[in-house]
Amino acid sequence: MTANIGIRKILTSFTRDRANLIPILQKSQAQKGYLSPEAITEIGHFLGITPNDIYSVASFYAQFRFERQGKHTIKVCQGTACHVRGGQQILEAVERELRLKPGQSTTADYQFTLERVACFGACALAPVMVIDDTVYGLMTVSRALKLVAEYRGK
Repeated sequence: MTANIGIRKILTSFTRDRANLIPILQKSQAQKGYLSPEAITEIGHFLGITPNDIYSVASFYAQFRFERQGKHTIKVCQGTACHVRGGQQILEAVERELRLKPGQSTTADYQFTLERVACFGACALAPVMVIDDTVYGLMTVSRALKLVAEYRGK
């Protein structure tokens, strides 16, 4: 029950109008970094809608997450320019370095979350990797692994 105290506090600033669903989801995710099943249940009770309705809305938007994220987020571009310049090899090397199993995106220690991104729109810098909010262009496998090691120490 104590985990729901935070979500209940968020809900007090909203009316029970379904139109508030997206802002409620945004504030809830900002609190924990993802939308927990408990938060979704609590929001559903508050708005009078089912968790399935909430998942169907939230899963439409790329901004919402349903699993706990790592301290650092690594995004590797897989757009055309990045792909032809080695983006896939960079992604695979980072996956191996982080020891991520197939289907796993966050390390067991919650230090890193790795994401495959369709395009950053920075094709002149291809291949591109973003760690947290810092863009790294003209990436190589060795440089990517060096950056992961640097962030591991942060």
